[in-house]
Order: sequence, then structure tokens, then C-alpha cells
Amino acid sequence: MAGYLKVLSSLTRSAATLSKSPAVLAPASCQSLQQRNYADKRIKVAKPVVEMDGDEMTRIIWEFIKEKLILNNVDVELKYFDLGLPYRDQTDDQVTIDCALATQKYNVAVKCATITPDEARVEEFKLKKMWKSPNGTIRNILGGTVFREPIICKNIPRLVPGWTQPITIGRHAYGDQYKATDFVVSQPGKFKMVFSPADGSKAKEWEVFDFPGGGCGMGMYNTDESITGFAHSCFQYAIQKKWPLYMSTKNTILKAYDGRFKDIFQDIFEKNYKPEFDKLKIWYEHRLIDDMVAQVLKSSGAFVWACKNYDGDVQSDILAQGFGSLGLMTSVLVCPDGKTIEAEAAHGTVTRHYREHQKGRPTSTNPIASIFAWTKGLEHRGKLDGNPDLIKFSQTLERVCVETVESGVMTKDLAGCIHGLANCKLNEHYVNTTDFLDAIKTNLDKALGK
Repeated sequence: MAGYLKVLSSLTRSAATLSKSPAVLAPASCQSLQQRNYADKRIKVAKPVVEMDGDEMTRIIWEFIKEKLILNNVDVELKYFDLGLPYRDQTDDQVTIDCALATQKYNVAVKCATITPDEARVEEFKLKKMWKSPNGTIRNILGGTVFREPIICKNIPRLVPGWTQPITIGRHAYGDQYKATDFVVSQPGKFKMVFSPADGSKAKEWEVFDFPGGGCGMGMYNTDESITGFAHSCFQYAIQKKWPLYMSTKNTILKAYDGRFKDIFQDIFEKNYKPEFDKLKIWYEHRLIDDMVAQVLKSSGAFVWACKNYDGDVQSDILAQGFGSLGLMTSVLVCPDGKTIEAEAAHGTVTRHYREHQKGRPTSTNPIASIFAWTKGLEHRGKLDGNPDLIKFSQTLERVCVETVESGVMTKDLAGCIHGLANCKLNEHYVNTTDFLDAIKTNLDKALGK
């Protein structure tokens, strides 16, 4: 791991390393911390934070956030990993594995958005192979649950007006349809499932369907270990938020499969978390998925919703749109130990804006979710270390982002929610990326009394 893990103060890789593709920006700062002109009175952070750099437009914004908003105010050791696609390719994706292992060691990571390559990206970057999603690799190593929560600005319209408080979705990103074996048949025949015990005892067999003709079938699975980790993450996150937790399934139909989720959650709640929930005056309930969807639409928010894999995939996108914009959505991976997290923006690398940037044209790219990746990570670091100043700084920066938008200074995507994209005019309804970031820096300095 030492070959790829670099403390920020020793970043010396040349820009040429990152210039394999015109679609990736070389790091703007490769100097040592000692050469940087930071303020003397920065908040001291006792333990390191893992930093995972990314790709395209978000990489450019990430550098500004780090240099102008974070390191100007926080004295933190960053264990730096370059997850930009060229360096992942150069290291045969070992850097992605190494950053996940570092996250296990240091408990807190912040991640910039990254490219998951398809055929076109393989050609564009001249990659050795079509590397897997770095998020998927990291989640498979760390385990846990991805929690997505909207950032609410009063002046950004919501498609569901009653959602006055955030709703957090915890998606169990393992197994089910996403690891299923599915197939098509073109003739009559029997579809059976067989379980062969590892101890050599008698196999169990289930007849699923007797096909009279063509059709399709599927077999899927999950594990007690993964469901248990999912449950612990959700209960601990609800305690952290001091919000009630709902878990939804369709156990009336999938009596064994979804029933297993329901039973494991209930057992873990009774044995481990009920006293703490009672103390906080919050609750846990299992709901049928259809009942839960209806309740969500009628609610005002302020709860955690634990979803199975497919449900979480669908409902998190509905939630993002319902609250206004994917640019106002946080994403935090919480491990079952409740101690280890990885925070990132919920959106991608904003390729379309990066193409404009490459042509020298200004863009209006929303950086708020990337800023919140830093604040969520630093706030958690503060909680682990008992550092109230770091917690306060993180919360102040979040408040400044929201207040800046609510004052009328915003990027084009948010202005489009208010006025309609076709009606938006630069410097009347929205500002460009750099002006918006400068406004946040100015407002943060004021909030910090600089």
C-alpha cells in the first residue's frame, strides 16, 4: 500500500503522469504544505483523513474546495490517493483497493466523483481494460450501507412541497437483483432450484415453474452476514441523526426472502438498540414497501428509510428529484462498526461541463455536494476525535452553502429549478462556477470572523 499512499505534504508526482488523456486535469497543487501560505490559526486535527481524488469537472472543483475552503481553515493530514482514471489504469486499479484499506485504518475518507469506464471511455483513455466501478470496489471491501440525504434550500422548489425536512435513504447495496442469475427459455420444461449443503448432506430442491412454452426465470440471493451489517449501519445512523428508522419489504409476498430481512432487523433492534432508541424517543418500524411509499409522500420528512437493494436504487432517485436536484444530495457510506465512513457527492463527474472547460469556456457547475463530502467526513472525524471546533467548522461551512443559495447566489442547475433553464440568464439568475465558489469563500470567511 505504501507505493500508492501519499501524505498530501509529499505530493510530487508530475503533471505528466496525469496527462495521458486530455479529459483529466493534472493536480493544480503538487507543492508541499510548508510552501503554502495558510492562516496561522487553523483548527488542529489529531488524526488523518483519507482523500480520494477523482475525474473531470469535479476534480477541478475538488482542488478549489480543498485549498480555499478546507486547508485554509483546517490543519489536517490527508492520506492522498489519486482515483483519477489514468492512475487507476496505471496501477491496475490497485490504488482503489489501497484507498479502501486506508479507510479501514483511519476510519474517515472523503471522495471526489470518479469515472466508471464503459467501451467509449476505454477507447478515450486507451485503458488496459474496462475497470470496475471504484465505488463498487470500495463498498465491497468496507461493507456497510450507502445513506443519501438531500440538502434543503428554502428557495429551491420541491416537487413534493410537504417535504420540509430531509429524508435519508439507506440502500442495501448488495445482492438481490444486482447479483441475480437470469435466463430465457424457448421451450417447455421445468425450472428448479437446488441447494447443495457444503457438509455433503442431502441436497434440497424446489420446483419453481413448469414452463408450457418460452419464458424467463431468475435466481437471486442475499446473506445473513450482509443483512446483519445493513441493519447495524441503519440503526447506528438513525441514532446519530436522532431520527426514527423504517425498514420496508414485501414480506407478504416473499415470505421467506423478505421475511429474513424483517426478522434479522427486528432481532438486532431488540438485542442491541431498543434502549438507545427509547432514550432518544425515536422508534423502529417495519413497513410494507407500498405502505411506506404512501407514507413518505404524505410525510414532512426527518426519518431514515432502510431499503433493499432495488428499492433503494429507485427510491433514492425519486427522493433526489422530489427535493429539487441531484446537485443537492449527499452520499455517505457507513460501515457496520458505526465508526468508519466514506463521504462523497451523489452525482457524477459532470462530463458535459468538463468538455466546455476544456474549450476554455466558463461553466456553472454546482459544487455543493462535493463541499458536503468534505464537511460530512470532517464532522465525523471531529466526533471520533472529540474535536468540537472541527464539528463546528463543518456545520458552519454547510450552513454557509445553504445561506449563499438562499441569498440568491447559485449555479445554473438550481436557478433552473426556480425559473426554468430556458429562462435563466448569467449574472441575473445564476453565476459561473468560480464566482459561486468565491462567494462561498467570502461568506465562510465572514462566518468564521476573518
